[in-house]
Amino acid sequence: MSRCIMLGIPDDDFIRGNVPMTKEEIRVLSISKLRLNKDSIIWDIGAGTGSVSVEASFVSTEGSIYAVEQNPEGIELIKANIDKFGCKNIKIIHGKAPVILKDLPDPDRIFVGGSGDATEEILDVSLKRMKMGGVIVVNSITLDTAYISEKILKDRGLDVESICVNISVSKNAGNKTMMIARNPVFIITGRNSKVDNNFNKVGE
Repeated sequence: MSRCIMLGIPDDDFIRGNVPMTKEEIRVLSISKLRLNKDSIIWDIGAGTGSVSVEASFVSTEGSIYAVEQNPEGIELIKANIDKFGCKNIKIIHGKAPVILKDLPDPDRIFVGGSGDATEEILDVSLKRMKMGGVIVVNSITLDTAYISEKILKDRGLDVESICVNISVSKNAGNKTMMIARNPVFIITGRNSKVDNNFNKVGE
């Protein structure tokens, strides 16, 4: 498959199973908040199907994406989607964060799509390793994880922005159209005090 430079790959284009996937609209917003550069070193923690890693690879074409996932089914789905989209700069890391992160190179961009009950530990390790000027984005569908994430990022002195995204998607209902609401998602972004604002625009 030829690579495109447009963000927002339709969800149905990904090979999917029973592993959670960051949906198209949330994926686009989250990647936008990451402020990726062409040569970014990215950790995708809780990579699921690899949808964020795949889209990030289209932007950071000269960088490296580390897709961290502990679910064996997720690992197979990530492999399948890497092959489908022809991504050459994604490295699959099979293991549980934060332990598995110790052997990875220091990142300048971090996406946390899934943290389970290890949110505090994952953020602690991630923030210690993230380079100056780095950006971390945490997605959460629960108030608890959103609160913990925002507090930790603020306590570490990062510039923090939190948004709650509510999306409804159209569905045919006979000859009419109705809107089906998806779960609200919190997107928490933390930036070091020295932020790299000279990020590359998509396609440059």
